[in-house]
Amino acid sequence: VQLQASGGGSVQAGGSLRLSCEDSGFRMASYGIGWFRQAPGKEREEIACISNDGTGAYYSDSAKGRFTISRDVAKNMVYLQMDDLRPEDTAVYYCVADELSAIRIATMTGDIGGLAYWGQGTLVTVSS
Repeated sequence: VQLQASGGGSVQAGGSLRLSCEDSGFRMASYGIGWFRQAPGKEREEIACISNDGTGAYYSDSAKGRFTISRDVAKNMVYLQMDDLRPEDTAVYYCVADELSAIRIATMTGDIGGLAYWGQGTLVTVSS
């Protein structure tokens, strides 16, 4: 699994961005995928995750109602649609692949360092 996140950029508050996560290793379909973000001076936090077949999705409280995670298994892609962006959404966003249960447990325990495959991040900057 070789993940690459893209789609970050600079937007004004209230705007939208769609992040993409692609696996050039073509094994993504076997894994759950999570989106995490890390703001300056803060710990990395989960935003959303999705099951390997796309039928199950989970969101953090900060993402509910504004962000939507989806995946296109045929295209080997996972997306994070972010609407109504706020300055506090400014962060580097990362995608990660692992068993969905592992992502969920890591999120609850805070022990995310052991998750299997991390992509490089993409920067999202939201201005007020």
